[in-house]
Amino acid sequence: MRVLFAGTPAVAVPSLDALVSAGFNVVAVLTRPDAQVGRKRVLTPSPVAQRAAELGIEVIRAARVDADAVVAISAVQPDVAAIVAYGGLVPPAALGIPRHGWVNLHFSLLPAWRGAAPVQRSVMAGDDVTGAVTFQLEEGLDTGPVFGTLTEAVRPHDTAGDLLERLSHSGAVLLAQTLSAIESGKASPQPQAGDVSLAPKLTLEDGHLNWSHPALAINRQARGVTPEPGAWTLLDGQRVKLEPVRLRPDISGLAPGAVELQGKTVVVGTGSHAVELTRVQPAGKKMMAAADWARGMASLEGVVFE
Repeated sequence: MRVLFAGTPAVAVPSLDALVSAGFNVVAVLTRPDAQVGRKRVLTPSPVAQRAAELGIEVIRAARVDADAVVAISAVQPDVAAIVAYGGLVPPAALGIPRHGWVNLHFSLLPAWRGAAPVQRSVMAGDDVTGAVTFQLEEGLDTGPVFGTLTEAVRPHDTAGDLLERLSHSGAVLLAQTLSAIESGKASPQPQAGDVSLAPKLTLEDGHLNWSHPALAINRQARGVTPEPGAWTLLDGQRVKLEPVRLRPDISGLAPGAVELQGKTVVVGTGSHAVELTRVQPAGKKMMAAADWARGMASLEGVVFE
């Protein structure tokens, strides 16, 4: 079976590898164009493009599936298209090209968390369990019938990055199994059932911690936006980046946002009990241990995060 693989970030690479290892004929990869990376803004191929080049697979670069991309996809004559975090919508003109359509690996238990940031939104919402599904792509936003499902527990200290890393590997296996079922004629997609929730793409503002919220909500928010776009707060009008915080139910009485050094730990008041800072990155500096940041301050007296 001739497979077109569509994907862009590192979390899509395990799926590409799984399809190749399973013996599928991956005839081309569709990925977003090279992007400027790092402080020097070096033009760099996407992780999927880099892996495809290593595997000797043709690469189609397209910021969106426009008319030119449709022509390129048609030219490779795929029987099925597998898509994992490509980063763009697939229009009707492209949906009908493969005879088996497009199979999307999505990192949530649909219809929960339809959209671009399912893992991040799941962590921020405090879900105990999430997972991944393969489903038939159609014009609606993640609305198609489901081929297969797997579940994954959300651990207490998981960041979105931690959880997505695990799901990228287990989901790759699910995707290969789904394409095998399609190839053998045994696939039987079922309509989605359950409550719908949406997972829009994160913005920088999603990482701005509101210290008047309860500690647990702040903890979940910080974990959900790590590694991107990252948790942050304001200090004297400057943005300070934070790694996920620890819950400190044993410490109370601090005003929301008030920062205090207790022994060797730096704690911040919230709408409930305190949280402990782990690592801090002041504006223009590198990420450092919270205690080191505190030592670099003349005093924490009167310091309040906003």
